[in-house]
Amino acid sequence: MYKYACLNAVSENGLKAFGDNYRKTEDMSEADAILVRSANMHEMELSDSVLAVARAGAGVNNIPLDACADRGIVVFNTPGANANGVKEMVFAGMLLAARDIVGGVNWVKENADDENITKDVEKQKKEFAGTELSGKKLGVIGLGAIGNLVANAAVHFGMEVYGYDPYISVNWAWNLSRSVRHIDDVRKIYQECDYITIHVPLLDSTKKMIGEDAIALMKPTAVLVNYARDLLVDEDAVLKALDENRLACYVCDFPNPKTTGHQKVVLTPHLGASTQESEENCAVMAVEQLKDFLENGNIRNSVNYPQCSMGECRAQHRIAIYHRNVRNMIRQFADILSYTNVANMSNTSRGSFAYTLIDIDDGLEPETVEKLKSVQDVVRVRIVR
Repeated sequence: MYKYACLNAVSENGLKAFGDNYRKTEDMSEADAILVRSANMHEMELSDSVLAVARAGAGVNNIPLDACADRGIVVFNTPGANANGVKEMVFAGMLLAARDIVGGVNWVKENADDENITKDVEKQKKEFAGTELSGKKLGVIGLGAIGNLVANAAVHFGMEVYGYDPYISVNWAWNLSRSVRHIDDVRKIYQECDYITIHVPLLDSTKKMIGEDAIALMKPTAVLVNYARDLLVDEDAVLKALDENRLACYVCDFPNPKTTGHQKVVLTPHLGASTQESEENCAVMAVEQLKDFLENGNIRNSVNYPQCSMGECRAQHRIAIYHRNVRNMIRQFADILSYTNVANMSNTSRGSFAYTLIDIDDGLEPETVEKLKSVQDVVRVRIVR
Protein backbone atom coordinates (compact mmCIF):
# COMPACT_ATOMS: atom_id res chain seq x y z
CA MET A 1 0.00 0.00 0.00
CA TYR A 2 1.39 3.39 -1.07
CA LYS A 3 0.36 6.69 0.48
CA TYR A 4 0.17 10.10 -1.19
CA ALA A 5 -0.53 13.64 -0.02
CA CYS A 6 -1.94 16.62 -1.93
CA LEU A 7 -0.73 20.13 -1.16
CA ASN A 8 -3.40 21.66 -3.40
CA ALA A 9 -6.78 20.61 -4.71
CA VAL A 10 -6.15 18.02 -7.42
CA SER A 11 -8.76 16.68 -9.85
CA GLU A 12 -10.59 13.76 -8.29
CA ASN A 13 -10.82 12.07 -11.68
CA GLY A 14 -7.05 12.17 -11.79
CA LEU A 15 -6.66 10.77 -8.28
CA LYS A 16 -8.97 7.87 -9.16
CA ALA A 17 -6.24 6.66 -11.50
CA PHE A 18 -4.22 5.63 -8.45
CA GLY A 19 -6.43 2.60 -7.85
CA ASP A 20 -6.96 0.48 -4.76
CA ASN A 21 -3.30 0.10 -3.83
CA TYR A 22 -2.99 3.78 -2.91
CA ARG A 23 -4.38 5.78 -0.03
CA LYS A 24 -4.56 9.53 0.45
CA THR A 25 -3.08 10.84 3.69
CA GLU A 26 -3.08 14.22 5.42
CA ASP A 27 0.06 13.28 7.33
CA MET A 28 3.00 14.40 5.20
CA SER A 29 5.42 12.40 7.33
CA GLU A 30 4.01 9.10 6.06
CA ALA A 31 3.54 10.00 2.39
CA ASP A 32 5.49 8.16 -0.30
CA ALA A 33 4.56 10.79 -2.88
CA ILE A 34 3.31 14.37 -2.93
CA LEU A 35 1.13 16.03 -5.56
CA VAL A 36 1.33 19.80 -5.85
CA ARG A 37 0.11 22.60 -8.08
CA SER A 38 0.99 26.08 -6.81
CA ALA A 39 1.94 25.54 -3.13
CA ASN A 40 5.39 26.86 -2.25
CA MET A 41 7.56 23.95 -1.12
CA HIS A 42 10.86 25.81 -0.67
CA GLU A 43 10.51 26.09 3.10
CA MET A 44 8.94 22.68 3.67
CA GLU A 45 10.69 19.93 5.61
CA LEU A 46 10.04 16.67 3.78
CA SER A 47 10.29 13.39 5.64
CA ASP A 48 12.56 10.55 4.57
CA SER A 49 9.48 8.61 3.47
CA VAL A 50 8.94 10.93 0.49
CA LEU A 51 10.19 9.35 -2.71
CA ALA A 52 8.69 11.67 -5.31
CA VAL A 53 6.96 14.99 -5.90
CA ALA A 54 4.66 15.45 -8.90
CA ARG A 55 3.73 18.91 -10.12
CA ALA A 56 0.33 18.81 -11.84
CA GLY A 57 1.47 21.34 -14.42
CA ALA A 58 4.62 22.40 -16.23
CA GLY A 59 6.30 25.07 -14.10
CA VAL A 60 8.31 23.91 -11.09
CA ASN A 61 9.55 27.22 -9.65
CA ASN A 62 7.68 26.43 -6.41
CA ILE A 63 9.71 23.26 -5.79
CA PRO A 64 13.33 23.11 -4.48
CA LEU A 65 14.68 20.90 -7.27
CA ASP A 66 18.32 20.74 -6.18
CA ALA A 67 17.46 20.06 -2.54
CA CYS A 68 15.15 17.25 -3.61
CA ALA A 69 17.79 15.75 -5.90
CA ASP A 70 20.34 15.80 -3.07
CA ARG A 71 17.96 13.67 -0.99
CA GLY A 72 16.97 11.29 -3.77
CA ILE A 73 13.49 12.75 -4.23
CA VAL A 74 12.47 12.65 -7.88
CA VAL A 75 10.43 15.64 -9.06
CA PHE A 76 8.04 15.19 -11.98
CA ASN A 77 6.02 17.64 -14.04
CA THR A 78 3.38 17.16 -16.72
CA PRO A 79 4.54 18.89 -19.92
CA GLY A 80 1.88 19.13 -22.58
CA ALA A 81 -1.03 18.04 -20.40
CA ASN A 82 -2.42 21.58 -20.27
CA ALA A 83 -1.15 22.65 -23.69
CA ASN A 84 -4.52 22.94 -25.39
CA GLY A 85 -5.97 25.10 -22.63
CA VAL A 86 -3.03 27.51 -22.86
CA LYS A 87 -3.16 27.51 -26.66
CA GLU A 88 -6.79 28.61 -26.62
CA MET A 89 -6.00 31.44 -24.19
CA VAL A 90 -3.18 32.63 -26.43
CA PHE A 91 -5.66 33.10 -29.25
CA ALA A 92 -8.16 34.70 -26.89
CA GLY A 93 -5.43 37.13 -25.88
CA MET A 94 -4.52 37.94 -29.48
CA LEU A 95 -8.19 38.53 -30.34
CA LEU A 96 -8.62 40.79 -27.31
CA ALA A 97 -5.62 42.81 -28.50
CA ALA A 98 -6.76 42.90 -32.13
CA ARG A 99 -10.34 43.95 -31.43
CA ASP A 100 -11.64 45.96 -28.47
CA ILE A 101 -13.99 43.21 -27.38
CA VAL A 102 -13.79 44.09 -23.69
CA GLY A 103 -14.55 47.74 -24.41
CA GLY A 104 -17.53 46.75 -26.50
CA VAL A 105 -18.91 44.37 -23.90
CA ASN A 106 -18.51 46.99 -21.18
CA TRP A 107 -20.29 49.60 -23.30
CA VAL A 108 -23.27 47.29 -23.74
CA LYS A 109 -23.43 46.67 -19.97
CA GLU A 110 -23.17 50.39 -19.22
CA ASN A 111 -26.03 51.13 -21.60
CA ALA A 112 -28.28 48.26 -20.56
CA ASP A 113 -31.13 50.68 -19.73
CA ASP A 114 -30.94 52.51 -23.05
CA GLU A 115 -34.22 51.93 -24.86
CA ASN A 116 -32.60 52.95 -28.13
CA ILE A 117 -29.57 50.66 -27.75
CA THR A 118 -30.38 48.84 -30.98
CA LYS A 119 -29.87 52.05 -32.96
CA ASP A 120 -27.17 53.53 -30.75
CA VAL A 121 -24.98 50.44 -31.09
CA GLU A 122 -24.68 51.06 -34.82
CA LYS A 123 -23.26 54.51 -34.10
CA GLN A 124 -21.00 53.35 -31.27
CA LYS A 125 -19.47 50.16 -32.69
CA LYS A 126 -16.89 52.05 -34.74
CA GLU A 127 -15.22 52.94 -31.44
CA PHE A 128 -14.44 49.26 -30.87
CA ALA A 129 -13.38 48.31 -34.38
CA GLY A 130 -10.13 46.42 -34.81
CA THR A 131 -8.17 44.21 -37.14
CA GLU A 132 -8.26 40.55 -38.11
CA LEU A 133 -5.62 37.94 -37.33
CA SER A 134 -5.75 36.45 -40.80
CA GLY A 135 -2.90 37.68 -42.94
CA LYS A 136 -0.81 38.87 -39.99
CA LYS A 137 2.63 37.53 -39.14
CA LEU A 138 2.91 35.54 -35.90
CA GLY A 139 6.24 34.73 -34.28
CA VAL A 140 6.25 31.74 -31.92
CA ILE A 141 9.31 31.55 -29.68
CA GLY A 142 9.57 28.00 -28.28
CA LEU A 143 8.06 25.12 -30.23
CA GLY A 144 7.42 22.58 -27.49
CA ALA A 145 3.98 21.26 -26.55
CA ILE A 146 2.22 24.63 -26.34
CA GLY A 147 4.20 26.51 -28.99
CA ASN A 148 3.61 23.65 -31.42
CA LEU A 149 -0.15 23.81 -30.97
CA VAL A 150 -0.18 27.62 -31.22
CA ALA A 151 1.87 27.61 -34.43
CA ASN A 152 -0.24 24.94 -36.10
CA ALA A 153 -3.54 26.56 -35.11
CA ALA A 154 -2.32 29.95 -36.33
CA VAL A 155 -1.79 28.47 -39.78
CA HIS A 156 -5.50 27.61 -39.86
CA PHE A 157 -6.29 31.15 -38.76
CA GLY A 158 -4.65 32.26 -41.99
CA MET A 159 -1.62 33.76 -40.26
CA GLU A 160 1.91 33.67 -41.63
CA VAL A 161 3.74 31.79 -38.89
CA TYR A 162 7.41 32.05 -37.95
CA GLY A 163 8.76 29.56 -35.41
CA TYR A 164 11.99 29.81 -33.41
CA ASP A 165 13.41 27.04 -31.23
CA PRO A 166 17.09 26.07 -31.48
CA TYR A 167 16.44 23.10 -29.17
CA ILE A 168 13.33 21.70 -30.80
CA SER A 169 13.00 17.93 -30.34
CA VAL A 170 12.56 15.55 -33.24
CA ASN A 171 9.09 14.68 -31.96
CA TRP A 172 7.87 18.28 -31.95
CA ALA A 173 9.57 18.99 -35.28
CA TRP A 174 7.57 16.17 -36.87
CA ASN A 175 4.35 17.56 -35.39
CA LEU A 176 4.90 21.06 -36.72
CA SER A 177 2.94 22.14 -39.80
CA ARG A 178 4.96 22.44 -42.99
CA SER A 179 3.52 25.93 -43.35
CA VAL A 180 5.44 27.16 -40.29
CA ARG A 181 8.67 28.89 -41.28
CA HIS A 182 11.49 27.78 -38.99
CA ILE A 183 13.67 30.77 -38.13
CA ASP A 184 17.32 30.43 -37.10
CA ASP A 185 17.69 33.98 -35.78
CA VAL A 186 15.06 35.16 -33.30
CA ARG A 187 15.77 38.76 -34.30
CA LYS A 188 13.89 38.12 -37.55
CA ILE A 189 10.76 37.45 -35.49
CA TYR A 190 11.24 40.64 -33.50
CA GLN A 191 11.71 42.67 -36.67
CA GLU A 192 8.97 41.27 -38.88
CA CYS A 193 6.11 39.86 -36.81
CA ASP A 194 2.85 41.59 -35.92
CA TYR A 195 2.24 39.25 -32.99
CA ILE A 196 4.95 37.62 -30.89
CA THR A 197 4.15 34.88 -28.38
CA ILE A 198 6.68 33.24 -26.09
CA HIS A 199 6.60 29.61 -24.89
CA VAL A 200 9.92 28.75 -23.26
CA PRO A 201 10.73 27.55 -19.71
CA LEU A 202 11.93 30.04 -17.12
CA LEU A 203 15.67 29.47 -16.71
CA ASP A 204 18.57 31.73 -15.81
CA SER A 205 19.27 31.95 -19.55
CA THR A 206 15.71 32.95 -20.46
CA LYS A 207 14.91 35.34 -17.60
CA LYS A 208 13.92 38.72 -19.11
CA MET A 209 14.88 37.47 -22.56
CA ILE A 210 12.31 39.89 -23.97
CA GLY A 211 14.00 43.10 -22.88
CA GLU A 212 14.96 46.51 -24.21
CA ASP A 213 17.15 45.13 -27.02
CA ALA A 214 14.44 42.78 -28.30
CA ILE A 215 11.70 45.40 -28.04
CA ALA A 216 13.83 47.92 -29.91
CA LEU A 217 13.67 45.63 -32.96
CA MET A 218 9.87 45.26 -32.90
CA LYS A 219 7.36 47.16 -34.97
CA PRO A 220 5.53 49.95 -33.12
CA THR A 221 2.33 48.11 -34.09
CA ALA A 222 3.49 44.78 -32.66
CA VAL A 223 1.61 42.88 -29.94
CA LEU A 224 3.61 40.89 -27.38
CA VAL A 225 1.83 37.90 -25.83
CA ASN A 226 3.06 36.15 -22.68
CA TYR A 227 1.19 33.09 -21.39
CA ALA A 228 4.37 31.32 -20.29
CA ARG A 229 6.08 32.96 -17.29
CA ASP A 230 6.04 36.58 -16.12
CA LEU A 231 9.80 36.82 -15.60
CA LEU A 232 10.54 35.97 -19.23
CA VAL A 233 9.67 39.57 -20.01
CA ASP A 234 11.31 42.73 -18.71
CA GLU A 235 8.07 44.52 -17.86
CA ASP A 236 9.79 47.84 -17.16
CA ALA A 237 11.10 47.83 -20.73
CA VAL A 238 7.69 46.81 -22.07
CA LEU A 239 5.82 49.54 -20.20
CA LYS A 240 8.33 52.15 -21.33
CA ALA A 241 7.91 51.03 -24.95
CA LEU A 242 4.11 51.16 -24.63
CA ASP A 243 4.25 54.66 -23.16
CA GLU A 244 6.54 55.82 -25.97
CA ASN A 245 4.35 54.19 -28.67
CA ARG A 246 7.15 51.81 -29.67
CA LEU A 247 4.90 48.81 -28.93
CA ALA A 248 1.15 48.54 -29.46
CA CYS A 249 0.01 46.12 -26.77
CA TYR A 250 1.19 43.65 -24.14
CA VAL A 251 -1.03 40.63 -23.41
CA CYS A 252 -0.14 38.83 -20.20
CA ASP A 253 -1.58 36.18 -17.89
CA PHE A 254 0.28 37.37 -14.79
CA PRO A 255 -1.18 40.57 -13.28
CA ASN A 256 0.86 42.63 -10.84
CA PRO A 257 0.60 46.18 -9.45
CA LYS A 258 3.02 47.43 -12.11
CA THR A 259 1.00 46.32 -15.14
CA THR A 260 -2.55 46.42 -13.82
CA GLY A 261 -4.49 49.41 -15.09
CA HIS A 262 -2.22 50.29 -18.01
CA GLN A 263 -4.40 51.10 -21.03
CA LYS A 264 -2.21 49.16 -23.45
CA VAL A 265 -1.88 46.04 -21.33
CA VAL A 266 -4.45 43.24 -21.61
CA LEU A 267 -4.33 41.13 -18.45
CA THR A 268 -6.02 37.86 -17.60
CA PRO A 269 -5.84 36.38 -14.07
CA HIS A 270 -3.56 33.38 -14.72
CA LEU A 271 -6.22 31.54 -16.72
CA GLY A 272 -3.90 29.76 -19.17
CA ALA A 273 -4.43 26.25 -17.84
CA SER A 274 -7.52 26.96 -15.75
CA THR A 275 -9.89 24.58 -17.48
CA GLN A 276 -11.51 21.45 -16.19
CA GLU A 277 -9.88 19.48 -18.98
CA SER A 278 -6.37 20.80 -18.34
CA GLU A 279 -6.55 20.20 -14.60
CA GLU A 280 -7.81 16.68 -15.15
CA ASN A 281 -5.19 15.92 -17.82
CA CYS A 282 -2.38 17.19 -15.56
CA ALA A 283 -3.64 15.15 -12.61
CA VAL A 284 -3.97 11.94 -14.63
CA MET A 285 -0.50 12.35 -16.13
CA ALA A 286 1.05 13.11 -12.73
CA VAL A 287 -0.61 10.07 -11.15
CA GLU A 288 0.42 7.73 -13.97
CA GLN A 289 4.05 8.89 -13.70
CA LEU A 290 4.04 8.44 -9.92
CA LYS A 291 2.58 4.94 -10.20
CA ASP A 292 5.16 3.84 -12.77
CA PHE A 293 7.93 5.24 -10.58
CA LEU A 294 6.73 3.79 -7.28
CA GLU A 295 5.82 0.38 -8.70
CA ASN A 296 8.53 -0.07 -11.34
CA GLY A 297 11.19 2.55 -10.58
CA ASN A 298 10.78 4.12 -14.03
CA ILE A 299 11.29 7.87 -14.44
CA ARG A 300 9.37 9.84 -17.06
CA ASN A 301 9.29 13.65 -17.23
CA SER A 302 11.48 14.32 -14.23
CA VAL A 303 13.02 17.77 -13.92
CA ASN A 304 15.84 16.86 -11.53
CA TYR A 305 16.73 13.25 -12.42
CA PRO A 306 17.34 11.58 -15.79
CA GLN A 307 14.68 9.68 -17.70
CA CYS A 308 15.02 5.94 -17.19
CA SER A 309 12.70 3.07 -18.02
CA MET A 310 12.94 -0.72 -17.98
CA GLY A 311 9.21 -1.35 -18.34
CA GLU A 312 7.18 -3.40 -15.90
CA CYS A 313 9.25 -5.15 -13.26
CA ARG A 314 9.09 -8.93 -13.84
CA ALA A 315 12.32 -9.93 -12.17
CA GLN A 316 12.46 -11.24 -8.62
CA HIS A 317 13.97 -7.94 -7.49
CA ARG A 318 14.53 -4.47 -8.94
CA ILE A 319 16.95 -2.07 -7.26
CA ALA A 320 16.93 1.70 -7.87
CA ILE A 321 20.14 3.55 -7.07
CA TYR A 322 20.25 7.36 -7.06
CA HIS A 323 23.81 8.68 -7.25
CA ARG A 324 26.15 11.39 -8.38
CA ASN A 325 27.18 11.38 -12.01
CA VAL A 326 30.79 10.31 -11.43
CA ARG A 327 33.07 7.61 -12.78
CA ASN A 328 33.40 4.04 -11.58
CA MET A 329 29.91 3.74 -10.05
CA ILE A 330 28.66 0.87 -12.22
CA ARG A 331 31.73 -1.24 -11.51
CA GLN A 332 31.21 -0.80 -7.77
CA PHE A 333 27.55 -1.79 -8.03
CA ALA A 334 28.49 -4.84 -10.11
CA ASP A 335 31.08 -5.93 -7.55
CA ILE A 336 28.53 -5.78 -4.75
CA LEU A 337 26.01 -7.77 -6.81
CA SER A 338 28.53 -10.29 -8.13
CA TYR A 339 26.95 -13.06 -6.02
CA THR A 340 23.76 -12.98 -8.15
CA ASN A 341 22.72 -12.79 -11.79
CA VAL A 342 21.96 -9.34 -13.16
CA ALA A 343 19.10 -9.86 -15.60
CA ASN A 344 18.82 -6.28 -16.79
CA MET A 345 20.32 -2.89 -16.07
CA SER A 346 19.88 0.73 -17.16
CA ASN A 347 22.05 3.69 -16.20
CA THR A 348 21.23 7.24 -17.25
CA SER A 349 22.55 10.64 -16.22
CA ARG A 350 21.48 14.24 -16.17
CA GLY A 351 23.84 16.95 -15.09
CA SER A 352 25.25 16.16 -11.65
CA PHE A 353 22.98 13.18 -11.00
CA ALA A 354 22.56 9.68 -12.35
CA TYR A 355 20.07 6.88 -11.84
CA THR A 356 20.60 3.16 -12.14
CA LEU A 357 17.98 0.41 -12.30
CA ILE A 358 19.11 -3.18 -11.81
CA ASP A 359 16.99 -6.33 -12.13
CA ILE A 360 18.25 -9.54 -10.49
CA ASP A 361 16.83 -13.03 -10.76
CA ASP A 362 17.91 -14.34 -7.35
CA GLY A 363 17.28 -13.37 -3.76
CA LEU A 364 18.94 -10.36 -2.16
CA GLU A 365 21.51 -10.92 0.52
CA PRO A 366 20.57 -8.96 3.67
CA GLU A 367 23.63 -6.73 3.57
CA THR A 368 23.32 -5.79 -0.13
CA VAL A 369 21.36 -2.58 0.40
CA GLU A 370 23.71 -1.33 3.10
CA LYS A 371 26.73 -2.06 0.94
CA LEU A 372 25.21 -0.11 -1.96
CA LYS A 373 24.35 2.80 0.34
CA SER A 374 27.93 2.86 1.62
CA VAL A 375 29.34 3.53 -1.85
CA GLN A 376 30.65 7.08 -1.99
CA ASP A 377 28.38 9.41 -4.03
CA VAL A 378 25.31 7.19 -3.65
CA VAL A 379 22.38 9.36 -2.60
CA ARG A 380 19.66 6.78 -2.08
CA VAL A 381 18.96 3.09 -2.62
CA ARG A 382 15.45 1.71 -2.99
CA ILE A 383 14.26 -1.84 -3.40
CA VAL A 384 11.43 -1.33 -5.88
CA ARG A 385 10.43 -4.96 -5.63
